[in-house]
Parts: sequence; C-alpha cells; structure tokens
Amino acid sequence: MIESLPTYVVVTFITTTLITVGLFLLAIKRSRDDKRVPVAIYLILGLWMLIQAILGWNGFYRNFNAVPPRFLLTLLPPLAVIVYFLIAQKQAILQLPIRLLTFIHVIRIPVEIILFWLYQNGHIPQLMTYEGRNFDILAGITAPMISQVAFRGGYVHKGLLIFWNILTLGLLLNIVTNAILSAPFPFQLFANEQPNIAVFFFPFTWLPSVIVQIVLFCHLASLYNLTRQ
Repeated sequence: MIESLPTYVVVTFITTTLITVGLFLLAIKRSRDDKRVPVAIYLILGLWMLIQAILGWNGFYRNFNAVPPRFLLTLLPPLAVIVYFLIAQKQAILQLPIRLLTFIHVIRIPVEIILFWLYQNGHIPQLMTYEGRNFDILAGITAPMISQVAFRGGYVHKGLLIFWNILTLGLLLNIVTNAILSAPFPFQLFANEQPNIAVFFFPFTWLPSVIVQIVLFCHLASLYNLTRQ
C-alpha cells in the first residue's frame, strides 16, 4: 500500500471496485433464466482479486526491469478469458442485458476522480487525468443518458449504441496506452518527472486487472450483441 496516501482515496477506490464487480455480476444474473450467478464465477473473480491484492501488497510488480514486464500478469489472463467468451460462449454473450452493460460505465466517473487524487498526491502524471490526455470521464457522464435514450419506447437504437461504444472504447484504449507508456518501464515515453506508479501498489492493482477488464468486456459484449442481433 502507498504510504502517506489519504485513507479516503484507498477506501473510495476499494468501494468503486466492489461496485463495479457487483454491477457486472448483476448483469450476469439478469442474463440467466434461473437468475443465479454460477458459483464458479464468484470463485474465479474472488481468487483473481485476491492474487492481485497479494502481488500488489508484496511489491511483485515494482520490479520494472523484469523481462517480460511483470505488469502483463494484470492484463493478459483476463484478456484471455474475454477472448474465450467471445469465441466459445457466444450464446451467453447474446443473453447479456445491453442496457445494464451500458449503464455500468458510470463507474468511470469515480475512477477518474480517484486518478485525479492520485495525481495530486504525486503517484500518477497529470496526463492520466481529465486535466491532461484522459477524457474517459465523458464515458461515465454519458453512460446513464445513453442507457435511457437508446432504450426509449421499447426500441433499441442500435446505431446510437454502436457509435457510443466505439467512441468510448477509444477513450478507454487512449488512457490505457498513456498509462502504460507513463510507467517506469525501460520503454517509458511520457511523464519522466512524475511516472505512473500507483497501479503497482495494492489496492490500485485492481484498476488494470479488474475494473479496466470489466469495462472492456462490457464494450466488446455490447458491440457483439448489437452487430449480431
């Protein structure tokens, strides 16, 4: 855990992560006829979060010269799961509620506020905030409106949803790219004076390993739904 960081930042982030996971599990629940979330999903998510918490707490990710970068462990396993579901579990993807998958992006508002707090405390660069190159907060602000407008009158406005998902997916990829290139790796390109170090500490390891992955999955699952139905 980052020393000297205000407690409210840590508590707010943990709460935000749990809400994100809760909304994700709710989407899975609503997609199922029996309205139960498989125990396996609870176990896998819980175990994954525990592993990332332990690795972040013990400083595993703070060996920035390791080859390959240890930080890949926060990204590649959940990406592999996402790819598996998009390829092998297409029917399950089609049953997910697009409206809730859209609304869940509101979580990006508190995430951006937390990133700004981390910048104020010297743990990420300004370019990772809405004062810099990060416009991801727009996805969070527009998510509730889109989830209302696009489903008004019993009709799904697919064009609007596809456009919004592509645009806000681009915002996500933008901040992820800037975050990686601002980290103190040998290939760092940005923010040498104040690099991105927060995500290598508990509980902020959950940002790339949990929150970003859920947000990415919701985008891809929504786009798959909208272009197949």
